[in-house]
Amino acid sequence: MTLDWQAHLTETQATRHWLHQHPELTWQEAGTARYVRARLDELGIRWRPCAEHGCVATLAPSAKGQHIALRTDMDALPITEATGLDFASKTEGIMHACGHDGHMAALLGAAKWLKTHEAALPGPVSLVFQPAEEGGHGAKAMIDDGALDGVDAIYGWHNWPALPLGTAVCPEGPVMSGNGTFHITLKGRGGHASQPESTSDALLAASALTLNLQQIVSRRLPPQVAAVVSVTSLDAQNALTVIGDRVRLEGSIRFADPAFQTPINEAIDAIAHGTAQTYGVTAQVEIRPRYGPTLNHAKPSALYREALQAELGSESDQVDLRLPLMASEDFSYYLNQIPGAFALVGMAESSGKNNQAWYGEPCHSPNYQFNDRVLDSVMRVFCRLAGVPVV
Repeated sequence: MTLDWQAHLTETQATRHWLHQHPELTWQEAGTARYVRARLDELGIRWRPCAEHGCVATLAPSAKGQHIALRTDMDALPITEATGLDFASKTEGIMHACGHDGHMAALLGAAKWLKTHEAALPGPVSLVFQPAEEGGHGAKAMIDDGALDGVDAIYGWHNWPALPLGTAVCPEGPVMSGNGTFHITLKGRGGHASQPESTSDALLAASALTLNLQQIVSRRLPPQVAAVVSVTSLDAQNALTVIGDRVRLEGSIRFADPAFQTPINEAIDAIAHGTAQTYGVTAQVEIRPRYGPTLNHAKPSALYREALQAELGSESDQVDLRLPLMASEDFSYYLNQIPGAFALVGMAESSGKNNQAWYGEPCHSPNYQFNDRVLDSVMRVFCRLAGVPVV
């Protein structure tokens, strides 16, 4: 059986557009799962359900070589789309604003080539369709349900609008950061705005705490460490003549080196209680860990770079991008279990009159657009990693 690659690319783009029109939120990907599984059935690829809406399909299960896995995420975001595309989301308030529709389409597209050349595969290839990447710890659920059983190495990717089309990076070591959130409630004594001396002003304490927390990275950590502590929410609504007795303060933590996760968390806790005491209020602190850093392994990342450069060119990794990114990915769960690597693939370009069809909007923007032109190279890279390059 032969495969007309150009016709296949057109089909893969149509797949991506359908998925874009039918986005589903984290742990709600039932329709997406039905679509993916039906496509695998059409290709004659056996699959099993995994972590509810996910699935794992394996090609050449009896092949003697290394067993690799290729992973995609599936969930969308609670964002109202503003792109005006002909195939824009049909679900109000939900959008594939991070390109997971493109990730799924690329893996399904690679799956067809791999199935066509299954007899030539040197080792088993698992196709991992994972729900709940957007904060839902879907990778952990997939691992708990056996997605990595028998797998020797795993590969994943994310489109990156800040990189030009035709470029990609896959460093050894940290590529994306770990993250967490903090939630602090300050409780004081409220009263009349004209009598501040009779109150313990929680808002004043929260203002000081906001400034103090921003100094963790600059004064508590070595300057070589990549980390972020950001206060992103301050809830202190009161009447104009009232000094309130309670303020809720929340924010985000990012760290590239897992060794600094605990020191950052401990500093947040200590500073919150110390600041509260200074201002005569109390603090309740909750720190919620999310994802660990995405740390590429040496050999898989070298193999991935070779595949990327074979398809994109030897200079494709010569880009101006500071790594690790401070964004996070639950692909880190897989890399904590087995060797593997994660790549960032560029897709920024403009085309058409007046620079229409711009593919440089950041992920999670209502104007974000996935660039279909990246599908070709990613599918080729996946097939090359599996051992049957597209020719």
